[in-house]
Amino acid sequence: MRVLNMKKFSGSNHLRAFFDVETTEEITIKGFKIADGKNGLFIAPPSDQDKNDKKKYWDKVKMPRELKEKLTTMALAEYEKLSG
Repeated sequence: MRVLNMKKFSGSNHLRAFFDVETTEEITIKGFKIADGKNGLFIAPPSDQDKNDKKKYWDKVKMPRELKEKLTTMALAEYEKLSG
């Protein structure tokens, strides 16, 4: 697994960057995000907004906790490289 196409976001909300992920099987999943929350930076998978509740989002990608932790470490390290 590797992080691809990390792009910093300079808007005024909590989003910090967007990136894609390539699996070991060479499948690319587009649309992951790095956001700044109350406990610091975290990654969020691609998601869709709920049609009935505009404040609710549904993840499009589900992954085991261990895999998400590994991806978080990789993505935040790549983000730090971009941030200098």
